[in-house]
Amino acid sequence: MKRYLVFLVVVSIVLVSCEGQPSGGTLVYGLTLAPSGIDPHIDASSELGIPLTNVYDPLVWLAPDGVFVPGLCRSWEIGEAGLTYTFRLRNDVTFHDGMPFNAEAVRFSLDRIADPETQSRKARGMLGPYDRTEIVDDHTVRIHFTEPYAPFLASLSTVYLAMVSPAAVAEWGNEYQFHQVGTGPFIFEEYVPKDRLTLVRNPDYDWGPSFFDHEGPPRLDKVTFRFYADPATRALALESGEADVMGEIPPQDAIRLDGSAEYELMPVPVPGQPLQFFMNTQRSPTDDLRVRQALILAVNRPVVAKTVFEKYSPAAYGPLNRSTFAYAADIEGVYAYDPEQAAALLEDAGWTDSDADGVRDRDGEPLKLEVILMGWGYIPEVAQILQDQLRDVGVTVESRQMTFSNALGEVAEGQYHLAPFLFSNSDPDILRTTFHSANVEGGFNWSRFSDPELDTWLDEGRQELDDETRSRIYANIQRHIMEQALILPIRDYVNLNAAQAGVENLRYDRQGWFPLLYEVTVSES
Repeated sequence: MKRYLVFLVVVSIVLVSCEGQPSGGTLVYGLTLAPSGIDPHIDASSELGIPLTNVYDPLVWLAPDGVFVPGLCRSWEIGEAGLTYTFRLRNDVTFHDGMPFNAEAVRFSLDRIADPETQSRKARGMLGPYDRTEIVDDHTVRIHFTEPYAPFLASLSTVYLAMVSPAAVAEWGNEYQFHQVGTGPFIFEEYVPKDRLTLVRNPDYDWGPSFFDHEGPPRLDKVTFRFYADPATRALALESGEADVMGEIPPQDAIRLDGSAEYELMPVPVPGQPLQFFMNTQRSPTDDLRVRQALILAVNRPVVAKTVFEKYSPAAYGPLNRSTFAYAADIEGVYAYDPEQAAALLEDAGWTDSDADGVRDRDGEPLKLEVILMGWGYIPEVAQILQDQLRDVGVTVESRQMTFSNALGEVAEGQYHLAPFLFSNSDPDILRTTFHSANVEGGFNWSRFSDPELDTWLDEGRQELDDETRSRIYANIQRHIMEQALILPIRDYVNLNAAQAGVENLRYDRQGWFPLLYEVTVSES
């Protein structure tokens, strides 16, 4: 009996000990886009952030509960005027190349982003009114801005403002994207464009953020990312065992996977802007507020969302997704589906069906909208339903599908009535990019709407450091955008991910796109 008890105790100790150790193994993760470049300081795709969030640690993390917590810093403080952010850095962190992480690495990384020669497509904008980084001592930096910049912590928590190894950048120069060096739980091993990207376990990692449940190195030995640009291949790769995790599962396939015990479907809300069609306020007939309001009222957005995206993506009602800080819920009932009111507004604007052919006209001209389409995000499918619903109120839609680069040219020339686009971001300052008058020419203000009052609110929201006050400012902004009917919102963006049942502890960051692989394990089951 005593031997039996001793045996049980020994087995229990072994099992408990094994639970605290990394499980090892390889995870195969399916990416949906093969980006043309993956340097986070230069390139802009969300796809690059999926692997690289696990290669780089941010100075601060945006925890799953929406609170900022220390990352590569121990603490920070914001100057009284909001013009400086002082970070006290950890002194126990090393880059993957063995170089120490210190104040010089922070200065180098931020200055590299700000340097015009870097030609940053996204990160430079996220730095806002950045001026310079002052090195106070080896492990203290003070970052200076030319004006207060409230979104800085949110920007700093993303991979685009990554802390890179100065030595690695100096060594590899223009080839750095193939030899990236961070401080994160995984080491960048190999990137073969359009084929695979491979990360391996960082055995020295011991500075993870407080919201993780374990310390030390990650549990996986290796992560291989492969590209599945064709949506039809994604669920098949998962079901065949070719991939362990897959992003952006088509909604119809998600229904099937959701009903199986062999897979876990993980819908992740993405903060920022919804799928939306910007309405050109500088071209008739969408230069008329009544017409723009009628178009919103004529579209049954819940039906569109349910038809195209099944049950996984709620209808949108304004310029921000629900998961975004400062989302104003009171705009949700403003434009309920009402084709009769839409018809009345069009009548009031002079658009009548004088010849009873089902198409409204005014002064002999038919009410026809030119709509630009891109192939991503199920935009063509959405546009088909819009065309049908708008036809019911006498509006003809003529759509043209094109590449993003061609769409940019069409938008620059103003040759459209509606054009879809969105940006993802956890901070509502993203609205400045698409609604500030400074971005009408050559920017992403595709509604081409200029309003000094709206500009003032957008500037105030960017500079205000108090969250409560910021929320009130952005509530006003959202209401104003919808009062002016600058967009036709369609659906909140939701990233549909799926994993094999044996993948455990997988979760996503607050940006909605980026997996946190530090605690992930893979079992045979």
